[in-house]
Amino acid sequence: MKHASLVAFTLGLMLAGQAQAQCWADYKAKQDNPLRLQYGLIELPDTACGSRAAAESYARPVIAQTGWTLLQIE
Repeated sequence: MKHASLVAFTLGLMLAGQAQAQCWADYKAKQDNPLRLQYGLIELPDTACGSRAAAESYARPVIAQTGWTLLQIE
């Protein structure tokens, strides 16, 4: 019985880790005067992982806080 409990516990931890999987998106951004281009990676919340439009809506103001203009989410 101890072996079965250990297996169940381990399986539960593995599934919990998958439920908290992180979502990332590649992006391209720019700054003007002088023109600078940036390729980066942004971590998205679960609510922004479902579509490109949701990812852009989340990423645009986050990236703008650092002085960059979002061009594209990939």
